[in-house]
Amino acid sequence: MKPRRLLVTSALPYANGAIHIGHLVEYLQTDFWVRFQKMRGHKCVYVCADDTHGTPIMIRARQEGITPEELIARSYESHVRDFSDFEIAFDNYYSTHSPENRAFCEAIYARMVESNSLTTRMLPQLYCEHDRMFLPDRFVKGTCPKCQAAEQYGDSCDRCAATYSPSDLADAHCAICGRKPVLRESEHIFFELELYREYLREWLPEHTARDVSNKLMEWFGEPLRAWDISRDAPYFGFEIPGHPGKFFYVWVDAPIGYMASLKNWCDRHGESFEGWWNDPGTEIYHFIGKDIVRFHCLFWPAMLHCGGFDGPDQVFVHGFLTVNGEKMSKSKGTFISARTYLDHLEPLYLRFYYACKLNATTDDIDLNLDDFVGRVNSDLVGKITNLASRGAQMLHKNLEGRTGTMDAEGRALYETACARSAEIADYYERRDFSQAMVAIRELAEEANRYFDAQAPWKLIRQDPEATRSVLTSLLNSFRVLAIYLKPFLPGYTAQVEKLFGEEPYNWDDTAKPFENRTLNPYTYLATRIDPKKVQAMVEASRTAAPAAAKPAAAPVTPVKPEIDIATFGQMDLRVAHVVKAELVEGADKLLRLELDIGEERPRQVFAGIRKAYDPATLVGRHVVMVANLAPRKMRFGLSEGMVLAACNPDGGLFVVSPDDGALPGATVQ
Repeated sequence: MKPRRLLVTSALPYANGAIHIGHLVEYLQTDFWVRFQKMRGHKCVYVCADDTHGTPIMIRARQEGITPEELIARSYESHVRDFSDFEIAFDNYYSTHSPENRAFCEAIYARMVESNSLTTRMLPQLYCEHDRMFLPDRFVKGTCPKCQAAEQYGDSCDRCAATYSPSDLADAHCAICGRKPVLRESEHIFFELELYREYLREWLPEHTARDVSNKLMEWFGEPLRAWDISRDAPYFGFEIPGHPGKFFYVWVDAPIGYMASLKNWCDRHGESFEGWWNDPGTEIYHFIGKDIVRFHCLFWPAMLHCGGFDGPDQVFVHGFLTVNGEKMSKSKGTFISARTYLDHLEPLYLRFYYACKLNATTDDIDLNLDDFVGRVNSDLVGKITNLASRGAQMLHKNLEGRTGTMDAEGRALYETACARSAEIADYYERRDFSQAMVAIRELAEEANRYFDAQAPWKLIRQDPEATRSVLTSLLNSFRVLAIYLKPFLPGYTAQVEKLFGEEPYNWDDTAKPFENRTLNPYTYLATRIDPKKVQAMVEASRTAAPAAAKPAAAPVTPVKPEIDIATFGQMDLRVAHVVKAELVEGADKLLRLELDIGEERPRQVFAGIRKAYDPATLVGRHVVMVANLAPRKMRFGLSEGMVLAACNPDGGLFVVSPDDGALPGATVQ
């Protein structure tokens, strides 16, 4: 068999949240396939990265009082740890916030410009005057125009699945501050997908499954819509060359992250990026969920084609995960993070169960927790591991741990297992992992029947050498099963390799019998799941269901003692223009502001609003300050005034701003 060169990717997890068991449906099946290809002797590189850009990252960092860079660095460490503990073996796990990614984004954008694939147009968008930003779809909430469900996002309704424009929502409000946005126009840059209609029409049937291709071909009944690839500042991402204040939409640079991760791997291993991505001898495969098909099978191949890069050979699309037949739920404790799972259970259990359920279709798979316990305990422990446990322990207890030669019936059992190598390999190749597991389970059942029929616990009394042959046959059959299981259960099979004292297994090692050799002492490979641990995991994941959405009444704040108008008149309140805003090193709550109130030089004010505002979003804004407050000497410097801010009962901070038109230095009356 001629070795192949394969580049494999999984969709990039977003840096704004933890990995959960739904995510793992994708990363585990990709890992299964990659490990299988490597066992077959192919050169296979598996790359991925954190998806780090976009408004949610910026907003969350602002809320936590840290920089976006600090947030994504923390997320990266968490994701890498979770993936590693689930035995997912990337060849390179990188970040989209990287110099390689910026370079590829700018190169592909330059080709878009050169090929006249871009247009610009004015686009009406919802704008939050309080937060001073255009609101992406997911940062607008309101009442669904179709079913009137409250608190739905600006792009689709969770209740009726309708899609719409944010401006179609009734009672639309900013999801950050709750205020009503206004409609403003902004110039945006569009990638004209219609120019690539014929290319995509030919590409889709050859590089996606039939159901995926048929669904996407529905878009071709009318001109393909141009794709908005730009977003307005403030935005955490890469600025578009030649367009200050405009940034690449996160779905532009996210798939380009595959290329950046490969480039980073190539540079570290002395390989050529061009020799991988654009080499006709390289096969490129993407594993993705069905929710992001449009981006990967329309926009992405068109971008690559425009940029002069090869498109993927196949995009493998999978379904979602349900738990106990329902959508994952925090209130029911079935929205389980990877780390919570690992706090209670071994990773091989979930790897095994997903392998039993996954196939090459886009159908959803269900994690039924009772079935999960039953199948692991019955099949992995009771049928498969039991072969090694009974055989190895008896061999050491009674026969010095040394194997002999297989008897005729046992050799036939072993050869039957070996003969199914091509069949099981084909299941792996086609990603029909559940059928591979069915075949492995059938072989385990045959081996258990052989063991029970031979009854070595009785035979040992009359014929120790015949017993040695039976145990040798049993252990050889188990060894074949362990090799077939290695892509699913790499840590488990590594223990089997130690048991037999052998080098890491390749696929063809099934054909090498283990006879007349000494077995190492047996250590437990897998133990039964205690259902109480599963229940504890569910309880640890459970959160209280949110109450029906309604405006919360603010607690009554005690009114301070009355003052007369003369006392109030002693305060000099001025409109101030924020010239500069920056973090204060060593201070968790403070921002340093330079405020212009019409004097010769800006005033320096230290304001305790760091948890609520990214400094960059304040520059250029107008705020209200107390101009005649006595200067206060702080360890960070002199504070020459105070910025007014409203404080909610929940601790939310909102800087007080005048309406548009107020000039710096104007008095507030």
